[in-house]
Amino acid sequence: MNTLYGHLSYCSNIHPGEDWKEHFEVLKNSIPQIKAEVCPDASMGIGLRLANQASIDLSESQNFETFKKWLLDNKCYVFTMNGFPYGDFHNIVVKDKVHAPDWTTPERTDYTIRLFRLLAKLLPDNLYEGGVSTSPLSYRYWWPTEPALEEAILNATKNIVSVVEALIEIKETTGKTLHLDIEPEPDGILENSNEFIDWYNTYLLPLGVEYFQSKGFSSENATEAIKTHIQLCYDVCHFAVGFEAPEEVIKKLDFQGLKVGKIQISSALKVDFSTQVQEKLQMIAKYNEPTYLHQVVAKKKDGSFVKFPDLNEAIAGFNDEIISWRVHFHVPLFLEQYGLLESTQTDIIKTLNLHKEKNFTKHLEIETYTWGVLPKEFQLPLNESIAREINWVKEIL
Repeated sequence: MNTLYGHLSYCSNIHPGEDWKEHFEVLKNSIPQIKAEVCPDASMGIGLRLANQASIDLSESQNFETFKKWLLDNKCYVFTMNGFPYGDFHNIVVKDKVHAPDWTTPERTDYTIRLFRLLAKLLPDNLYEGGVSTSPLSYRYWWPTEPALEEAILNATKNIVSVVEALIEIKETTGKTLHLDIEPEPDGILENSNEFIDWYNTYLLPLGVEYFQSKGFSSENATEAIKTHIQLCYDVCHFAVGFEAPEEVIKKLDFQGLKVGKIQISSALKVDFSTQVQEKLQMIAKYNEPTYLHQVVAKKKDGSFVKFPDLNEAIAGFNDEIISWRVHFHVPLFLEQYGLLESTQTDIIKTLNLHKEKNFTKHLEIETYTWGVLPKEFQLPLNESIAREINWVKEIL
């Protein structure tokens, strides 16, 4: 829905369906019920997640026209898409495969451009901006040596430059300004704001400006095009896991002249080990499920940090020097306490209040996709939970 502070929705990656027929059936069964709870009299935005096969299916004219009509009939619209998970995201072991195929591959490039071509046609006539969030280039541990990592970054960046070229063409032909929103994540090649900014200045701008100058662009126009079409996806959970304060991230981006394409409103788990250590370790072990990666950043007594690729490794590596954890587990937004554990809900409130003050993006997307793998005591009917999250965010806004 359109709010005073941008378009708000939730991401449909919570719904299964790697082909369009299955995913559309779930949307038809879920969205009208959610809409009735959160915006019965206004149009409802959708943050659409399409797996690769679903994007191919929806590109067929009959499927596309049927979906467009359904959106119109149900007073819904698409303004942002999640292009991070390429393939299966439900009922299988996802873990690091969520990055595959990564940005070093033509498959990732072709898939992303396909999403943008769909988004350009899905955006309502009165809406001129849309975005697609995506992986932070690749999974860091796939590139164990510095030369391999350097080559991966170069190849990924060149493919992203080719996406910029496609987005320039889309803007020229449709008038729609679309942006690729890079989503830093723990253990991605780009994990945090500093790495995103460093990549932007060290790789993306030099390679992109050189390429577009060869196409007749001035340096200034090339830089402007890149900064328009490549932006940051501010996933609140991810930045909270990295112990990054939202005001510091936005300040650094402002200084660099870089934009936020969307805020993904999400919450992580945090554990304070100053009391009841063994009880908290036993409780956090309930979240050690086999589907998704749950990276952990641990803060030590001396103020330094140590990272663990997954929750089971953090549990095994715990010692008395560790005073707190941040855990990459997208827990529901509206709860601050999970028994003896806490969430990073305060980071969401800080981020949204900062956005209300600075208005640094037009797109707000709730992304809680772990309902099915939560401990049973925190599971509620899905549509009811989604509506509750949207209304909770509306109250803050």
